[in-house]
Amino acid sequence: MIPVTILTGFLGSGKTTLLKRILGEQHGMKIAVIENEFVEENIDNNILVQETAEQIIQMSNGCICCTIRGDLARALEDLANQKKAGTLDCDRVVIETTGLANPGPVAQAFFMDNTIADEFLLDAIITLVDVKHAGAQLD
Repeated sequence: MIPVTILTGFLGSGKTTLLKRILGEQHGMKIAVIENEFVEENIDNNILVQETAEQIIQMSNGCICCTIRGDLARALEDLANQKKAGTLDCDRVVIETTGLANPGPVAQAFFMDNTIADEFLLDAIITLVDVKHAGAQLD
C-alpha cells in the first residue's frame, strides 16, 4: 500500500512552505504530490517545481473536499496504475488541500472508496495553524 499524508490548514498557514521543505530534504523518498488550488492559476506549483523533480498533480477550480472529490479518486487511481505499470516510482503521496478545504471528506475517501482503500493507506492528517490568527480561527 502507498502511504498518503493530507496536508491542510487555512490560507497562509504555511502548507506550501512545509511541503517545499519536505520535498527538498535528503530523505531518499520519492513523493507524488496532489495539490488542490481553488483558483485557475497555481502559484504553489511554481514554487514547488523550482527545486524538485517530484510528480505533482494540480487540481484547480474546486475544493478537493466537495466539488472535485471524484477527481481526487481518479488522480489516486491513476497514480496507482502508473506505479503498477512501472512508469511512476513513488514511495508516498502528499495531498495539499486548498486553505478552504475540510479535510474530513478527503480522509473519508480512503475508507469509503474500495479502489482507494485497496491501494492507499492514509497515515496522517497534518493541520497547520498560523499562530498569529490561531485564537480567532479556533473560535
